[in-house]
Amino acid sequence: MKEEFKTTDILGFPFVNTTFSSFMNQIKSRIEQRKNTFIITANPEIVVFAKKHPKYQNIIKSSNYITPDGVGIIKASHILNDDIPGRISGFDIFLNLLKWGNANHKSAYFLGAKPNVINDLKTTLNHNYPHLKISGIHDGYFNYDEQIVKDIQKTQPDMIFIALGYPKQDLFINKYRSISNGLWIGLGGSFDVLSGNTKRAPQFWINHHIEWFYRLLKEPSRLPRMMALPYFLYLIYQQKEKQRK
Repeated sequence: MKEEFKTTDILGFPFVNTTFSSFMNQIKSRIEQRKNTFIITANPEIVVFAKKHPKYQNIIKSSNYITPDGVGIIKASHILNDDIPGRISGFDIFLNLLKWGNANHKSAYFLGAKPNVINDLKTTLNHNYPHLKISGIHDGYFNYDEQIVKDIQKTQPDMIFIALGYPKQDLFINKYRSISNGLWIGLGGSFDVLSGNTKRAPQFWINHHIEWFYRLLKEPSRLPRMMALPYFLYLIYQQKEKQRK
C-alpha cells in the first residue's frame, strides 16, 4: 500500500487518517492520471472477518487505501490515541465521485445488486448525472465473469463501482483490477440506496454517529452481524495493552 496519507494502525490494518475532502482530492487526481487505484471501505465487521480469513486480510492490505467506513473505526482510533478525523464512507465517496464525474464527463461501470435495483439505478443515473458516461451496468447475478471482464477491458472506464457485498466484491476487484487503470471500489448496498430501494438513515442519525442503529431497527436480521462489534472492541483493547508494554 502506497501511503500518501498518515495512517492509523487498527488491528494491523493501515486506515487513512485524513479528512474526507483531502482524501477525495487525492482520489480524483489519481483518476485524472489514470493510476490504478483500489479502495477498501472497512468497518469493524469487515475487520473482524478479515482477521479470521487470512486470504481476505491480504487482499485488504494489498489495496491502495483503507478508509474508515464505520463509527466503530473512529472510536477505535480514539481508544488507541491516534484520532482519525471522521468517517470516509463508501456511499459518500460514491456520491462525491458521481457528482464530480458528471461535471467532468467521466465514465463509470456499475456492477452489482438485484436486477430491479439496477433498472431503478439506470433511471436515477440518467436523471441526476446526465453527463456521466455509463460504460456498462450489470446486476450482481451472473454465473461467469468473462463477459463483464471483457466489457471493462474494452471500455476502460475511469471508475468501476462494484456492489457485490464483502468479501465477494473485493475478491472480484483483486482478481481483475489489472485489466483497467481506473478507480476500483466495493460499495456494498450503495446501489440500493441511490436507486431509492433502500433508505439511508436521516441526517440526524448520521450526524450523531448512530446510522448503524437506524439500519438495525430497519433490518433486525443484521443483529448477528452486529455481534462482531464487541469482539472488535475486545481486540482493540488488547492492541492498546500491547502498546503500553
